[in-house]
Amino acid sequence: MNGAKTTNADGTVASGSRVDGCAPDRKRIGIFIIAYNAEAHIEATLARIPAAVWGEIEEAFVFDDCSTDDTVKLALALRAKYPKLVVLRNRTNNRYGGNQKLGWQYALDRGLDAVVMLHADGQYAPEILADLYRPVVEGRADVVLGSRMLRKGDARRGGMPRYKYLGNIVLTRIQNALTGIGLSEFHTGYRAYSTRFLRAVPFRENSDEWHFDTEILLQAAAAGARILEVPIPTYYGDEICHVNGIAYAMQCIRTSFEYFLMRKGLFYRRSFDVNLAGQKYFGKFDDPYSSHSVVLSWLEKEGLSGKHILELGVGDASLTGKMAAAGADVVCVEIDGESGRLALPHARKVIQGNLEEVDFRQSDQVEAFDLCVAADILEHLVHPETTLSKVKIPLKPNGHIIVSLPNVANAYVRFNLLLGRFPYYRKGILDATHLHFYTLKSMKRLLEQTGWIIEKRAVTSIPVAIVVPFLRKWPFRWIIHLWHGLTVCFPGLLGYQGVFLCRNPNSGDLL
Repeated sequence: MNGAKTTNADGTVASGSRVDGCAPDRKRIGIFIIAYNAEAHIEATLARIPAAVWGEIEEAFVFDDCSTDDTVKLALALRAKYPKLVVLRNRTNNRYGGNQKLGWQYALDRGLDAVVMLHADGQYAPEILADLYRPVVEGRADVVLGSRMLRKGDARRGGMPRYKYLGNIVLTRIQNALTGIGLSEFHTGYRAYSTRFLRAVPFRENSDEWHFDTEILLQAAAAGARILEVPIPTYYGDEICHVNGIAYAMQCIRTSFEYFLMRKGLFYRRSFDVNLAGQKYFGKFDDPYSSHSVVLSWLEKEGLSGKHILELGVGDASLTGKMAAAGADVVCVEIDGESGRLALPHARKVIQGNLEEVDFRQSDQVEAFDLCVAADILEHLVHPETTLSKVKIPLKPNGHIIVSLPNVANAYVRFNLLLGRFPYYRKGILDATHLHFYTLKSMKRLLEQTGWIIEKRAVTSIPVAIVVPFLRKWPFRWIIHLWHGLTVCFPGLLGYQGVFLCRNPNSGDLL
């Protein structure tokens, strides 16, 4: 067992320890002890953790949220008794949600597999910690909630005040009705998460207040995470409650209502747009003015039957399928194995590999293509200029390429920059995997400088029909058309993507 020293945010140093040389299949478990002014309880809380649990875990880490008492001093002194204890103190008070963000990030930084949150005041029974983390370790759940309401009467017998008991029941019923999750209790602070789940959800975007717990639960539901409830005993002692009950209830209801509206397609909230399986793509044909819709309409006007098409990057393969259904012979280049498998039923061939490393001069890849489709792909490449050059090799003389690129000068990005933000996300203009950013002018310059002759161009509007699906219904469709009309009038400001049809120059063009 090797000691490790941790420098805390306030300059104090706390020793920690971890077991090195563990078997590769052994899950690394952590206990996140969330603390604020817990001097009177933390020693007893740690003493109640079973010896078997201390033996199984990697470490127990205390995050003290700038307590005004001697919580940190006492916790540091207890390290002699509990060698796996790590103590960290925040420089400023980050509130309940903000402190959780730091604790969950620490668990990710430490490379843990499962982490359970224990309140330092002892309100949640440390004796059953293993009941919380074991379903995660065994792969049976992504989120485990310790519920005081699964066994009727337990909460009241454990000393939960009647007003809290009734408030918990009523608030949980309202939230279940809004969200459809069906929990016995929304408001438990006894939780275990897999770090796989924590990596998949944007918990850092949640509130710093007490309803952080509701927000991360809704993210779990949105992501399709496996949520398991286990019964826990209730204990109420002389701990001090720092929650404003009315404000907390209103925040929970508001957040759940936003989730309800998003499920109905009436509202959009980025932090709820998550997928635990790591889904990277979404259908783009639901919006008549999306890049894929524009590309397909251009292709259909030119006629697809019998055309030989090279598609660079297939995403969810929806465009691949539509081109093949119209009679086109499609060959795809795709780096992602899952996307390649989606394209296989529609494509004659899928070249699996990095587009920037594919050599089109090789005999098995040189074909006379009529058209190359590069929809929403060039911004992901390190050297898009090189790719634009080399795809001319397999194209026929006077063959065409259709390119779509996101417009970073869109009003949404400009507004965020005005506020000092540049919010990367998993899709859209600021997709975290984008390596290059373009304006409509720089898109045109990129294509012209790589020798393409631009014959046609268009601009797409922000995909409001995808973000707010109810706009696709007939009474509201005019809003989509109006928004696109405004985009055409102000393309640099409102344009979401630029779409270009370009011709591969023949020798006569170059004279």
